[in-house]
Amino acid sequence: MNTSGSEIKIFSGNANPALAKEIAQEIGVPLGNCEVGTFSDGEIAVNINETVRGADVFVVQPTHPPVNDHLMELLILIDAFKRASAGRITAVLPYYGYARQDRKAKARDPITAKLVADLLTVAGADRVLAMDLHAAQIQGYFNIPVDHLLGVPILAEYFIKKNIQDLIVVSPDLGSVTRARNFANHLDAPIAIIDKRRPKANVSEVMNIIGEIEGKNVILIDDMIDTAGTIVQAASALKEFGAKDVYAACTHPLLSGPAIERIQNSAIKELITTNSITLPEEKNIDKIKVMSVARLFAEAIQRIYKNISVSRLFD
Repeated sequence: MNTSGSEIKIFSGNANPALAKEIAQEIGVPLGNCEVGTFSDGEIAVNINETVRGADVFVVQPTHPPVNDHLMELLILIDAFKRASAGRITAVLPYYGYARQDRKAKARDPITAKLVADLLTVAGADRVLAMDLHAAQIQGYFNIPVDHLLGVPILAEYFIKKNIQDLIVVSPDLGSVTRARNFANHLDAPIAIIDKRRPKANVSEVMNIIGEIEGKNVILIDDMIDTAGTIVQAASALKEFGAKDVYAACTHPLLSGPAIERIQNSAIKELITTNSITLPEEKNIDKIKVMSVARLFAEAIQRIYKNISVSRLFD
C-alpha cells in the first residue's frame, strides 16, 4: 500500500468504460460509482455516488472523438473529485486528443496539445498517465508529473508469437523512425523508412522508400491511424516495391471517415491495434486484431499508488 494509507479508486467517463472496468478487475477493485450524463440542453452532468475523501483517484478517459465531449467529461470529473477532497487525482489518458497540433508549424497556428495540458492542470489533476503521445515533447507541456506508457511491447508481442520470417519494420514517415526502431528492436528486425510529402492535412503522397524491402514481410508501425490514407497508400507502395505480406500496427485506432473501407480494400493483411480507444462493432472487421492495454495500465496505476518506479515497466 502507499505511504499515505489512502484508498485506490478507479473511475470512468463515457469514453471507454470497458477498458476502465478491465483495469479495475486487473487491480482487484470495483469500478467507482459515478454517473456522467447530460442536461436537456447538452451540458455534461456528473454525479459521484461514493465518497472519495482522501482517496487516490484514477480517472480513465481517453479523449477520442467526439473529443470535445470526452475532454469536457474528463475536466468536469476531475473538478468534481477535487471539490470532493480526493487525496490525489490522476488523469489516465490511454489516448490524448488534440495532440497533433503540438507546435507552430506556420504563422498563427494554435498549440492545442499545450492548451489541453493547461486545462487538465487547472481542472485539478495532480498527475497524468498517458500512452503513446503523438509527440514525446507533450510531456514537457505539463507542470505536473507525467508517466508515458508505450504500446510497442504489446503490439510486438503479437508478432513475436506469429514468428513471421523475413521481417522488416517500416516507418510510414520520418517522424515515426524512433518508434519503428524501438518496435524493430523487440522483433530483432531491420527497419526501412518511407519518405513522403503531405500536400495538405489527411492527404499524403509516397515519394521514396529508404531500405531494402523486396521479398520481405513488412510491418508498418505508427502511433495512430485516422482516415487510413497514409497507411493504405504506404502498403500499396510497399507491394509495388516487391514486399510480400504487409501488416500494419498502431496503438490508437481512430479509424474515422473512410478508414474501414480503405483498410478492407487495401493490401494490408492484418491491422494490429489496442483497445486504448473503443472500437465500435461496425468497425471491428476481420482484418483488425485488438490487443488489450488493461494489464499495462493496471500495473502502472499500482506502481503510482505505491510510489514506486513506473519506468521499470520498460526495463
